[in-house]
Amino acid sequence: MTTLLTTKRSFRYATYVFVFLALSFSASGHSDPAWNGHTVPGSTTPATFTPFYVPPGAKAYDSSSPLIHYSGHWSTVYSSGYHRKSLHSTSQVNAAISFRFTGTGIEWFGNCDRHHGIAVVLIDGLHRHFADAYCARDKPRKQQRIFWDFDLPYGDHTIKIINTGERPGSTKATLCDIDAFVVTRGTDPNIQSLFSSSSHGDFGSSFLEAQTLASTASAGWSLVQKGSTGVHAMQLAIISSSHAIIVDKVEHNPLTISGHPAWAALYNLRTHAVKPLAMQSNSFCAGGTFLGNGTLINVGGNPVVDDHTASADFGDVDGLQAIRIFEPCDKESPDDCEFYEHHSQIRMASPRWYNTVLRISDGSAMIIGGSKKGGWINNATVNNPTIEYFPPKGFHGSNGLPIHLPFLVDTLSSNLFPIAFALPDGQVFMAANRDAMIYDWKNNLERRLPQIPNRIRVTYPMAGTGLLLPLSPDNNYQPEILICGGSDIPDDKASYDISSQDPASSQCSRMVLTEDGIDAGWQVEFMPQPRTMPDAVLLPTGEVFIVNGAATGISGYGNVRDQVGSSNADNPVLTPVLYSPRAAVGERFSSANLPTSQIPRLYHSVATLTPAGDIMVAGSNPNLDRSEIKYGTEYRVEWFSPPYMSMDRPEITEEVPKLQFEGEVQVKVRLPKENSGRFKGMKLWSILRTLERVIE
Repeated sequence: MTTLLTTKRSFRYATYVFVFLALSFSASGHSDPAWNGHTVPGSTTPATFTPFYVPPGAKAYDSSSPLIHYSGHWSTVYSSGYHRKSLHSTSQVNAAISFRFTGTGIEWFGNCDRHHGIAVVLIDGLHRHFADAYCARDKPRKQQRIFWDFDLPYGDHTIKIINTGERPGSTKATLCDIDAFVVTRGTDPNIQSLFSSSSHGDFGSSFLEAQTLASTASAGWSLVQKGSTGVHAMQLAIISSSHAIIVDKVEHNPLTISGHPAWAALYNLRTHAVKPLAMQSNSFCAGGTFLGNGTLINVGGNPVVDDHTASADFGDVDGLQAIRIFEPCDKESPDDCEFYEHHSQIRMASPRWYNTVLRISDGSAMIIGGSKKGGWINNATVNNPTIEYFPPKGFHGSNGLPIHLPFLVDTLSSNLFPIAFALPDGQVFMAANRDAMIYDWKNNLERRLPQIPNRIRVTYPMAGTGLLLPLSPDNNYQPEILICGGSDIPDDKASYDISSQDPASSQCSRMVLTEDGIDAGWQVEFMPQPRTMPDAVLLPTGEVFIVNGAATGISGYGNVRDQVGSSNADNPVLTPVLYSPRAAVGERFSSANLPTSQIPRLYHSVATLTPAGDIMVAGSNPNLDRSEIKYGTEYRVEWFSPPYMSMDRPEITEEVPKLQFEGEVQVKVRLPKENSGRFKGMKLWSILRTLERVIE
């Protein structure tokens, strides 16, 4: 079948050219000064930072443990810089160790320098990895993570390490050493289900019982768990056809860079390999967006906190005014793709914690709200009720400084991470707490909209999720907003009166942003399950995939009654739900045939559509630092594949010329004959994705 598609596209985004000082930021040239000689809190003596860390729920085994069996010649070396002051080392080829442990994960710590090389690592007799302990240093870097695997089934395992005595470019026998192992103990599923309801109430029992009846894979849907993010996936964005970027906060991640934990990484969508990225500042509670020229900015974050598990231990700098820049990187091998930070030259005008960042119609970024310092629920003393722009704008008398927004005063206290979308007419929709408005940023005018019904709050810490539904020629591209989940907990309720067992909201509110639609107000529907902290993904079919979150509690950690570990939430929702905007009211939600996950994903979870069309799901960490207890830090990645992944897709049959500004182009396309009804939208999406590549 051949059809003719005529498109017209208007290009209104401005392209920004950034001129920076001739200062290059790279991991290789920035390693030691930032990560050695920092001062540990409570001490005036500089100390060397190491990645060695035993999180809650894990156990360390020293190299002298009787459970570790050595074969070949190994020497014992003593130093205060080693775990328990001792280390076992060998230069003998084929010298080996074996260590039997019970759990779900294993980490091996040792030294790295120019004299160390490659070891073969086997787990349960299977070849898993060539672990390389070489690093370009004459003086050893101690307590480094040489190997890790967090994806083991619960049970007894054996790790075997064999020294090859080799490394590329060396003819001398290289060293291999064992300082310590850290075992993630996990939970025996035969004794205690990780997903059982809390003992603090019976809300979750029938709910969780019901959701376990959902299909694990049928009717074309599938769920696969594959890959590890290496750094916790607090923020996630697709940057090219082959890579996603992951941004975390400062913590003890297993992926390392220059001898310390990494807090950002590039994830290869095809091979599942991860590349650590260097960051100077703490991006906890940051926001981000792409500029019109494809540059990603990540802004705001956390201050340096004086605590033994917080950022003061890591030598990072204050992230509250940080602007981290990641220039377009669409290479198959992104070796030269890095974050750029220059805090004395490029920073926000005001500090922002839990801000929202949005690309607007001229291609610049609008930075919205936040708090002036870290905390939990916002309040008037720390509220930042302003917007600013990057690059800065000098209009409305601001001279590039923040512009006051009354909406962010009226929506206290639950107004962090406001929901925001750029609208087709260039204005901006915002929702915070129970309120919503349309903001005319060119004229600095607010138009308040009807409140979200039933006293449901939808922004942090009563977090819901929102989407701008697909713009369609069927309704003349009128914008329509969908906001789902959240909580009806009053935002002035004291934290000690809030419980992790308080029910979340199942409400979805939908409004057409035309005069008639605004007059009609919000249309209310209800999901099959209540959810707080859900993620919503718009599919090529026009359907909305809602995943992750909890049925009780709220966002954050360490604040409420009945915490689970540090989690303020409980009763994870493990089965996603599909929302069909075009279906009749009452028939839009369905979980039939959708796979059920076995991984709870609560605070700090993410989900996104990939260029291939499947859904990448990652993250969850309701803890100050990495933790292996219930609702601990999650590095596993899951992939939901909708039915269209196995279907024929449209094909452009002739070369497409580059599109000109305000120009028209004719595209010859072959459309599959079968399934022409339901997946019509997907076909158009596939064609437009191809056109985007032509435009680029």
